[in-house]
Amino acid sequence: MQLSGTITALITPFAKDGSVDYGALKALVEEQTSAGIEGICSVGTTGESPTLSHEEHQKVIEKTIEFAAGKCAIIAGTGANSTAEAISLTKAAIATGGSQACLQVTPYYNKPNAEGLYRHFMTLADLGLPVVLYNVPGRSGKEIPLDVVVRLAAHPNIIAIKVAAGSVDRVSAIKAALPDFTVLSGDDSLALPMISVGASGVISVASNVIPREMGDMVRSALAGDFATARQMHFKYYALFRDLFIDVNPVMVKEALAMLGKCEDVFRLPLCGTDEAKRAQMRSTLASLGMV
Repeated sequence: MQLSGTITALITPFAKDGSVDYGALKALVEEQTSAGIEGICSVGTTGESPTLSHEEHQKVIEKTIEFAAGKCAIIAGTGANSTAEAISLTKAAIATGGSQACLQVTPYYNKPNAEGLYRHFMTLADLGLPVVLYNVPGRSGKEIPLDVVVRLAAHPNIIAIKVAAGSVDRVSAIKAALPDFTVLSGDDSLALPMISVGASGVISVASNVIPREMGDMVRSALAGDFATARQMHFKYYALFRDLFIDVNPVMVKEALAMLGKCEDVFRLPLCGTDEAKRAQMRSTLASLGMV
């Protein structure tokens, strides 16, 4: 299968008591599908996966699939730094059905060597659900080496890689080694330059806030209309920037709360941002005519 376009790394909304707000989740998913988004990544980093129980994790994915009603691709975030845990989460997603792929993050904190990374991802790919590798050294403390990516790409179930390493050069290196392998940007502000060197789209935080606009920008770039895409990139650049002035997903939830689409509720160790950053986000949304 081919993944392309804009895939929203959807937040997990919480109610004021800290429970998962499935009503808000339904509204968010329906907004995404109505905007023509190509996909939703459920319970990734932006979905606050580290603080969800396994039962909640599975239910959020299940409900996202239900609410999307087949209108876009669903990528289930089932990664973990324990292979056994990632197997358990992935098997649950397979049992639920309805996911086109799973997102598997580089195991964090324990920082396995190259062979350990290879065996981890291969074990998960052998379960049968297509795998999107997730290279995010800023969070995992570990890069997936290029030669390991090349080895992994030989597995028929390893279909793509999300590159969130802040490097356009990394996309060039992967496409030079694997011209037909799907690369997805993991950085909104780098989506356009990454597409210019061969990325097929973006797994986006910003599309939580601007799903239609982000989708239009990416589709324009993929169609070769870089003039239009560049104009949109600069229009929304301040939003791309401000979504990361605090740790993700704090600022995207703050923005959505300002728009009345979720509560600004987090689970520790995440918490709301400070007033200066909140004011900056409100100013940026106001400049776009959104508040």
